[in-house]
This record gives sequence, structure tokens and C-alpha cells, in this order.
Amino acid sequence: MPEARAPSAAVAAKGPLWATFGPPAFWLVAFFLVPMAIIWAYSFGHTVGQTSIVITGSLANYGRAIAPIYLGILGKSFSIATLTTLLCAVVGFPVALVITFAPARAKIWLLMALMLPFWINLLIRTYALMAVLRTRGFINTSLAALWNAFGGHFTPLPMLHNGFAVVLGLVYVNLPFMVLPLYTALDRLDRSLIEASLDLGAGHFRTMMNIVVPLALPGILSGVLITLIPALGSYLTPDLMGGADNQMIANVIERQFKRANDWPFGAALSFMLMYMTLIAIAVQAWVGRRAEKRKARAA
Repeated sequence: MPEARAPSAAVAAKGPLWATFGPPAFWLVAFFLVPMAIIWAYSFGHTVGQTSIVITGSLANYGRAIAPIYLGILGKSFSIATLTTLLCAVVGFPVALVITFAPARAKIWLLMALMLPFWINLLIRTYALMAVLRTRGFINTSLAALWNAFGGHFTPLPMLHNGFAVVLGLVYVNLPFMVLPLYTALDRLDRSLIEASLDLGAGHFRTMMNIVVPLALPGILSGVLITLIPALGSYLTPDLMGGADNQMIANVIERQFKRANDWPFGAALSFMLMYMTLIAIAVQAWVGRRAEKRKARAA
């Protein structure tokens, strides 16, 4: 009887590899890719009765999704998400700079303070912000006490259930998503370039615009993408803080799945957002590659 040959080292190494990679891959396929594929298939069907969905391959749902009323809501949602991202960048860039150049011990505490909101449920944070902004909330109560102390009559400011509340709530929720990529990019900068620019008399503003911002551009683009996508698909903040006239596209999708019971149309609207997300990721990757090529040519 010929002796059985021992398995090669490459074959033997596959056991631990599959043991490590297999469960996460199964989880990803079973609970992410398969449900996404089912919803994608629903977008090409229609509802029969109350519970049945027939997949016909029709593009009728996508035709409804590009109707003017839904394109208007999508455009409004994109405008709110863009404004939210811009405000997060304006506020987050100085915060990231402060964390980057802070002493080592202070940097740890600043990063922990930035991460603390992630340890609190989003619903609780939203209700806390609503308690601050409502008619008898902290801001209006404080302003009324100050105003009445001087003998005036204070009318509460309408800071809830409007566009201002939606944008403020989205900035409040998404600001850490902008600060963290910015901090990561700024922390890896060659500080000798900043010192050289200042020594040559460029000034802080010119150094910031000509040295820091171009070198941190990949982090800025990552922060914009990471902030824009969740803001565009936000549901809870517009629903609780925006009122009926300030709903976003995610709220329309929710109504299709729950109240209207039109899952195929809701699936089509969902994948319209998905397609926009993929386009944004492709643009970010293209800009990043061009930036890397410019750096390579400059070197």
C-alpha cells in the first residue's frame, strides 16, 4: 500500500484561514448581501393584494421614482445633506486641528469627548436636543428670564419642527463622522512643512490653504463622504425635529414600507439612494487617485 502523502503547507494553512474568514463571510452574505438582493429584486416588481409581491422585471417603479414630486424631495434631501456636510466641515476642521496639535495627554481626553456621543443611543440624543430647542426648552427659558429681567416681553423662538432644527440635528449627529477622518489626515502631516512655510513668512492663513488643506485633501474627502451619505439617508432626525413640511427621502421610503404597504416602490426609492452613494464613492476614489498621481509626479 503506498503511503499517504502529508498535505502541503499551503493546504494545511487554509484551515485556520477559513476558520477565521468563514463566519464573518457567512454573516455578511446571509444578513447583508442576500437581504439587499431581495430588496433589489422587489424594486422590479409590484404588489398583489396586501402581502404578495410579484417580480416582473419592470422598470415602472423607477419611472415613478423620477417623477417631479419625488425628485423634488430627493433634491431637497440632497440640499439639506450638503448643507449639513458643509457646516460639519467648517466646524470640524478647527476641532480636528486643535486635537492634532494638543499635548498627548489632552489629545486622549479630547478624542474621548469626541467619541462619547457614540456611546449614547441616537434616539436619546435627539430627544435631549429637542428638550433644548422646544418652546419651553433650555434656550427659550433662559432667554425669557434674561429678557424679563430688563422688563421686556419675550416671544419664544421657533427652533423646532422646521428646517433649522433638521440641519442643526443632523450636524449634531454627524459632526464626529467629519472630525475623525480630518484628525487622522492632519495627524499624519509632516509638520516640518508647516514650520518651513511659517519660517518663510507665508503666515498662518496661507500655510493653512496652501500646505495643510492640499495635504489633508484625502481626509477631507473621506469626511465629506462619510458625513454626506448618512445625512442623506437620515430618517429619525427629520421625522422627530422637522415636522410634516421638512421630511427627507428616507421618510418617504419609510412610509412606502409601513403605511402605504408598497414595498416595490419603496425598494426602488431605496436603491436610488444606493446608486447615488455608489456614484459618490466612485467620484471620491477618482479624486483620491488623481491626488496620489499628482503627489507622485511632484516627488
